[in-house]
Amino acid sequence: MLKKIAWVFILAGLIIIGKAGFDIYQTKAEQDKAMEVAKNIVFADEDGEYEQLLEDFDPGQGDVVGILTIPRLESDLPIVEGTDEDDLARGVGHYQGTGFPTDGRQIVLSGHRDTVFRNLGELEIGDIFEVQMSYGTFRYEIEETFIVDADDTTVIDFTIDDELLTVSTCYPFGFIGNAPQRYILNAKPLN
Repeated sequence: MLKKIAWVFILAGLIIIGKAGFDIYQTKAEQDKAMEVAKNIVFADEDGEYEQLLEDFDPGQGDVVGILTIPRLESDLPIVEGTDEDDLARGVGHYQGTGFPTDGRQIVLSGHRDTVFRNLGELEIGDIFEVQMSYGTFRYEIEETFIVDADDTTVIDFTIDDELLTVSTCYPFGFIGNAPQRYILNAKPLN
């Protein structure tokens, strides 16, 4: 009887490991596809007029809109419009209703701590984010980091009149399950 119970536990463990491995593979494949789309968008019309490219920019839910580059982490990540689970499985999510570069408002980008933002905790004040869009590349310098409760939505401020890039992920980084907090990085534009 004990042998049967042991085999059940071994089989259950293998199924769980297999499912986790498949999920990681599938997420990586979705991010790779989104990155190809992002590269095509960002580099497709380098000779286009800035004003026209900006005027034509009108993304919908789930659209790939650009690339977030984090030089210190040697990381290029696709940016997807929206922050639901399907969007975050494909890359960094842009919180709908917040700004984009050149809007002069807060830009909010979010991602999972165990996929796209796995090493986000290594960044320091003064490190750089680059946001590449079809209409240009924009650099932001990290000026502050802080931690808030998971249900604290005050970090998203639609009244901000100056451009501010806010990047968020779940915290603590090594937490298993739904993390109780969010790690926030605010960065000011350098352009």
